[in-house]
Amino acid sequence: MNRRDFLQSGLALTAGTMLPSFVAAPGFSIQFMATDWGFNGTADEFCRAAKKEGYDGVEVWWPQDAAAQEKLFDALDKHQLQVGFLCGGWQADAQEHLQTFKKAIQAASSNSRKKPLYINCHSGRDYFSFEENLSFIRFTTETTKQTGIPVYHETHRGRMCYSAPVTRKFLEAVPEMRLTLDISHWCTVHESLLADQAATLNLALARAEHIHARIGHPEGPQVNDPRAPEWENTVKQHLSWWDTIINRKKQKGESMTVLTEFGPADYMPTLPYTRQPLANQWEINVYMMRLLKARYLGGH
Repeated sequence: MNRRDFLQSGLALTAGTMLPSFVAAPGFSIQFMATDWGFNGTADEFCRAAKKEGYDGVEVWWPQDAAAQEKLFDALDKHQLQVGFLCGGWQADAQEHLQTFKKAIQAASSNSRKKPLYINCHSGRDYFSFEENLSFIRFTTETTKQTGIPVYHETHRGRMCYSAPVTRKFLEAVPEMRLTLDISHWCTVHESLLADQAATLNLALARAEHIHARIGHPEGPQVNDPRAPEWENTVKQHLSWWDTIINRKKQKGESMTVLTEFGPADYMPTLPYTRQPLANQWEINVYMMRLLKARYLGGH
């Protein structure tokens, strides 16, 4: 057995000792989604690769171009994949940003070709006021009521949910608000594995409906390779957080979506001068998908 196979089997065995104990109620399911972040190829090539690896769907930014939309829809239909759309804005002015945000979500939620499983949002900015950012949340909760499509706000640096205590204020202000939990960002922002923010973290876990399964640490949003033994305790902590969400879903018999989202350079640490990635991004994402699929669906 080579070193990589040893590390993979060792981590899978470790993760297996921590499997959630709840029996799934009828209706429970998980859809595993692939990211096209870092994929160099066409929509058809990406969807073919995702299907081949065993993914149920893909998460991609909502295409602004009509031709790109049709190519994506054709590929999704051809390879029988579900989709989650990512929407956001970029403007420094809050009102301009909000209008771009609204336009993207309205288009993604009303397209006639493919109803998304969910819409994930890069919502607002960390420097917008509390009231300005609340406008984004109010719009998305109304969109969900009107369309039936769940809209989630991602915990992401630079966006309104960039930190745990700030996100808590939004969750307390709007009980209908739901999260995409990418907790790797909070590990970096707070330079910790969040042991000192239990109450806030518990609230976030209770409102999380979608997971971005990347392993962060106190000094960065992505470990170089989750299979490496030096990250074992960090991986265990992330699994524990995700277990809490999945157990809730199992008890309630609800569906869940998980995106494996290890990124390319420069999210992926690289060697100096050459910028050669320290690990294979696609390989790691597939590894995470298979690990979590075995963990949460192996006995289901």
